[in-house]
Amino acid sequence: MEALDRTILIVEDDEGLQSQLKWHFDDFESTLITAKDRTEALNAVRMYSPSIIIQDLGLPPDDEGVSEGFACIRDTLTIAPDSKIIVMTGKNDHKNALDSIAAGAFDFYLKPVDPERLSLVVDQAFRIARLEHENRTQQAFFEPIAGLVTADSTMKRVCRMAEKIAQSPVTSTLLGESGTGKEVLARAIHTMSDRKDRPFVAINCAAVPENLIESELFGYEKGAFTGAGKTTEGRIEQANSGTLFLDEIGDMPLPLQAKLLRFLQERVIERVGGRKAINIDARVICATNKDLKTMVSNGEFREDLYYRICEIVVDIPPLRSRGTDARLLANFFLQKYSRSMKQRSLRFSDDALAGIDAYEWPGNIREVENKVKRAVVLADNHILNAEDLDLKSDGDGVLNLNLRKIRQSAEVEAIEQALALSEYNVSMAAKMLGITRPTLYDLIRKYSLSTDKKTEEDSL
Repeated sequence: MEALDRTILIVEDDEGLQSQLKWHFDDFESTLITAKDRTEALNAVRMYSPSIIIQDLGLPPDDEGVSEGFACIRDTLTIAPDSKIIVMTGKNDHKNALDSIAAGAFDFYLKPVDPERLSLVVDQAFRIARLEHENRTQQAFFEPIAGLVTADSTMKRVCRMAEKIAQSPVTSTLLGESGTGKEVLARAIHTMSDRKDRPFVAINCAAVPENLIESELFGYEKGAFTGAGKTTEGRIEQANSGTLFLDEIGDMPLPLQAKLLRFLQERVIERVGGRKAINIDARVICATNKDLKTMVSNGEFREDLYYRICEIVVDIPPLRSRGTDARLLANFFLQKYSRSMKQRSLRFSDDALAGIDAYEWPGNIREVENKVKRAVVLADNHILNAEDLDLKSDGDGVLNLNLRKIRQSAEVEAIEQALALSEYNVSMAAKMLGITRPTLYDLIRKYSLSTDKKTEEDSL
């Protein structure tokens, strides 16, 4: 899913007001475009598709009237119906303000302009635009099948394949790197099948010690070995009438492979220490990140078992080969953990999105989830950047060339140094910085800085 384009178009012929608005909205992590009349505005709409448009009603050549402003609203919405237009009108133009809403504008704002109050209207417009954008794209991009988030054409073909597998009892094997979503796909196959109301039982063959995996899979009778105090069902028996998922089957010990083959051929098992044949009706889905063909050639995996479990093989591509899926998944996990941790206003900065796109993601989906979850837990503000995601330029190939970020960082550092040197005397700090006291207060509010003197205890 493509992120919402945070572009603001300012349509205003007053150069002074235009400059004031550009300066104020410079910290909105947005691309700022300006136009002074309807022609320039419509050209900008066609070229940039702005999410938000701040427009004056009095535009040339009809500076004293509103006909040109209303024409601009109508033409803009014809070209970009999803853009949110915020109309600026004079103090006594309440009727025109209401008429602009009727014409399709998102909201209006009465002059004179208070940038701080106007920014609240713009924030609300961005939130509405983002929600509408997500609603338009969620059906197409989020979950082609239950639980699997993708927009990639190859993965969509995998999803269609899974839908077909779900309708038959065939034994299938999912191949893919660690973290590519093999268990998610296996669960989706189970959910789409007629066994969806029956158990889904998963076992990681690599996580169980070799001396325990047989009893873990097949169960055991009371007294079968030291410590076997009661008869216990194994995972295969627990999956009866449902689905058995054998993850990392490439790590299954060779001696146990023969017993698994018998179960797959005859659909019967015997518990460890038992003699009774138990009939099992279970769909079997296997998964591995290993090259089973090479293992067969090297004698590390039984050839007859290989052909038995690979009636259908599904190759799951790594995340680095899935186009924009990394960005899509990052947004998905951001929403998930923002909700669960009650931080609903979090979003990614432009450099974070660029970092997500550029990174190779060797840990695949699991790594995306871990990095986003960590960033949400440690978030200091509502914008998460590349550094928050631990996507730095040293080694990840992501260069922080965002001039706005660099300038903001330099401004914050200079202000904090001036405040510290002046012992938090704002007038003295403003003189050090070569700006007026009101301007420094504006910057302090802009960056949410503290003017309280810090003690040594505070810094520990």
